[in-house]
Amino acid sequence: MPELNLDELLDLDRRHVWHPYGPMPGTQQPLVVESAAGVRLRVAGHGELVDGMSSWWSAIHGYGHPVLDEAARGQLDRMSHVMFGGLTHEPAVRLVERLVDMSPEGLEHVFLADSGSVSVEVALKMCLQYWRSLGRPEKRRMLTWRGGYHGDTWQPMSVCDPEGGMHGLWAGVLQEQIFVPEPPSGFDAYEESYAEQLREAIGRHAHEVAAVIVEPVVQGAGGMRFHSPAYLRVLREACDAHDVLLVFDEIATGFGRTGELFAAGHAGVSPDVMCVGKALTGGYLTMAATLCTARVAEGISRGEVPVLAHGPTFMGNPLASAIACASIDLLLEQDWRGEVKRIEAGLSEGLAGAVELAGVRDVRVLGAIGVVQLDREVDMAAATRAAVAEGVWLRPFRDLVYTMPPYVTSDDDVARIARAVCAVAAAASGER
Repeated sequence: MPELNLDELLDLDRRHVWHPYGPMPGTQQPLVVESAAGVRLRVAGHGELVDGMSSWWSAIHGYGHPVLDEAARGQLDRMSHVMFGGLTHEPAVRLVERLVDMSPEGLEHVFLADSGSVSVEVALKMCLQYWRSLGRPEKRRMLTWRGGYHGDTWQPMSVCDPEGGMHGLWAGVLQEQIFVPEPPSGFDAYEESYAEQLREAIGRHAHEVAAVIVEPVVQGAGGMRFHSPAYLRVLREACDAHDVLLVFDEIATGFGRTGELFAAGHAGVSPDVMCVGKALTGGYLTMAATLCTARVAEGISRGEVPVLAHGPTFMGNPLASAIACASIDLLLEQDWRGEVKRIEAGLSEGLAGAVELAGVRDVRVLGAIGVVQLDREVDMAAATRAAVAEGVWLRPFRDLVYTMPPYVTSDDDVARIARAVCAVAAAASGER
């Protein structure tokens, strides 16, 4: 197959490729990535850009890591894929073993999925089927707080914010869930009055609620807000008191991003069901997982229909499983906590000056997450130009300029990313 020149590639892309969260044809020409190594993307016409996004928060070890490359090559020599129905294999079993060992206490059973959104679909299906199996089919709604995001497939869209989120188009079509106000913003911002709202809502709706689902500590694509871990303890206690399941969506926060291995660790509580994805394979291949307690699994298995009727074609893919095992081992064998703290310190220092920019509403940092919130929506084309001029790749959304860099990002590159975030914020506010 002959290679395409840049113009030919972009023309084909414009005419045929539907990019995420965009119209067809697209209104903004994408950058063309030629290769990636370490924390750098080689981009046609722009040279190397430091990746401030970890490819949507997944590439925690950077690109082309020799340990993960070797795991991929070794597994390719054995088998790249085999169906998971009626068969099993060592990479998947080893991965499940690792996930159970490292996850919050009580999560003993693992369903392997092929994307984060699908893992949430499975989690919600588990909760609904659990109550049907126990003869309580009226418990069929979910309760969550506003400002959340749980994916773009059907059932997860129903628990995303129906007004401030990206799926308002489907109001009146999706199942109507129960929403409480979003938690007060700030890792240390605990308000007893809000905690009481949570308790009251769960108690009032317990007869119809199958589960509470939230993103612990960090609300990701719904607004990059941080909240007090104490609310997770409130949810756990209220769910226990009123016979409601608790689901934590750790797809964005899992594997160290917030400074704890899982964000639930900040509160010291365990959910009944937990979703992980993104960083699971170190950004190499798509894979996710839904973990649950023995209570949930056994409840489903006692039902009239004792099986979980879900089976993705690529469930338990051996290649993805082998790489995920290597990624988890690599993470746990190094001082990941120290690296995340180092990045947190660098982002805190580098973004401190952004508070002085006109149009900046808030600056917040937690673990390897840095956010500058503006008083207006970002112009994506202008934002990309400003970041690329600093030698950095960023992908803002709405009024948020943020970064979630790979854990292997050097201090100098963290500083460069912070400068780029500030440059984008300055451009948006007209100060550049």
